Amino acid sequence: MSDTVSKERRSEIMSHVKSSNTKPEIIVRKFLFANGFRFRIYDKKLAGKPDIKLTKYKTLIFINGCFWHGHKNCKIYVMPKTNAQFWQDKIDRNIARDKENIEILKSDGWKVLIIWECQLKEKKREDTLNNLIKNLQSSC
Repeated sequence: MSDTVSKERRSEIMSHVKSSNTKPEIIVRKFLFANGFRFRIYDKKLAGKPDIKLTKYKTLIFINGCFWHGHKNCKIYVMPKTNAQFWQDKIDRNIARDKENIEILKSDGWKVLIIWECQLKEKKREDTLNNLIKNLQSSC
C-alpha cells in the first residue's frame, strides 16, 4: 500500500507536528492551575525533559502522544502501513528512551506520572484529571 500524498507533502505535514505546548499538555496545565497547583514546564535539567514539574509534590508528569510513545491497546496507536519498519524502529526507540528516563527520575526520588493523549479525550478527561489531583494529594 502506498502513501496517498507525496514524500515532500508528508514531510511538510510531519514538520508541523508539535512536540511542546500541545493541546493535551495545555488541558492538563490549565486544570492544575485552576485547582491551585503551581508548576514548572520542560525542565531541561531532568531526564526526558518532563512536561510538568511539581516540586512541592516531588512529582513529574509526562503527557504522551499515544502514537509517538507506542500506547499499547489504544485506538490512536495505529502503525502506518507504509514504511512500517521505519516507524516501528522509531517508536521502539521512543519507548526504550522513555523507560530509561523514568528509571533515572525515580532513582533520583521523583514520582513519575504518565498521562496518555487518549485519557484526555472528552469521555475520559474528567476522570483522568480528578484522578491526577487525588494522586498528587496522596503525595503530600
